Amino acid sequence: MRAQLLDGSETSVLETVRQLGFLQMDPISTVAPPQHLVLYSRLGRSYDRGELDHLLWEEHELFEYDAFIYPIEDLPLQKARMLRRRRGGSLKRDEWTRSFLREHARLRRHVLKELERNGPLLSRDLNVETPADAERHTWWGRGALRLIIDMMAGRGEIAVAGRVGTHRLWDLADRVFPATETLPWREAERLLAEKRQRALGVWLEKGTLRAYPGISDEPVPRRVTFLSPFDRLVHDRARAEALWGFHYRLEMYVPKDKREYGYYVLPILAGDRIVGRAEPVFDRKERVLRLNGVWWEDGVRPLSLERPLRELGRFLGAERIDAQPAARRTTSP
Repeated sequence: MRAQLLDGSETSVLETVRQLGFLQMDPISTVAPPQHLVLYSRLGRSYDRGELDHLLWEEHELFEYDAFIYPIEDLPLQKARMLRRRRGGSLKRDEWTRSFLREHARLRRHVLKELERNGPLLSRDLNVETPADAERHTWWGRGALRLIIDMMAGRGEIAVAGRVGTHRLWDLADRVFPATETLPWREAERLLAEKRQRALGVWLEKGTLRAYPGISDEPVPRRVTFLSPFDRLVHDRARAEALWGFHYRLEMYVPKDKREYGYYVLPILAGDRIVGRAEPVFDRKERVLRLNGVWWEDGVRPLSLERPLRELGRFLGAERIDAQPAARRTTSP
């Protein structure tokens, strides 16, 4: 809990990201986007959502890469990853990527030329015409533009320079990222693994839980908060089960009649224990935070969620909280 700053000790957005190592991004915002919910779980009512954008696009203390947010001092580590992707490997997916880029070399050159002349640009402003008979793919839609943009970004040719709402502004990477040293991939990989272990505090290695030296193991306050499904505390499902006996999966893609709990269920953290899970949903049109269900872990005495819900609602800008239906349906799995 202390390594992950879930003891309520941190008050700075920047220092929180530095300690955690990164924030994972995702467009799903049934409650709030995961990058914001992870920060809220640690900073509580002191977290201002505008601060993250300020650090990203004005102060440039953070940067976005590959759907993650990193502290700027980690740029050399991620540049090593970009270079590795550019060089490719011997796996089938590497050969597929090289083949795709060869096939769409003209489109790649067009993207670079448009950005050089007019960047930063949204992808829709790159003046690319999609053929009427272009196949629609499940992941990247019609045509090749979205996929080739993601490939070029992964290889460090272009980068996210800002956002317009949820849409990314693209520019040449050299105009977005500052000049840094270049690290060999093996060294970068070692440093990334060490940072990840330090941020986790305890990690699972070949069935054994190992603690990172120097992390405080003092008791933590019994604060109650909700965790994002993408929170690193529960992201490694095997680790979460080894630490707390907490079996967790995200059921968004599970048919409704086969879900055990709900569409977007958040773990409930109380002190240093995961005590249950809840399904809050924020109705942005009506400004109502609704609690669709609560499920307590076996052996856990149900606790009041009134204050955590009130604080979450204040963070989201809710004008009303509807928790009564959930209170009647609380069950133990």
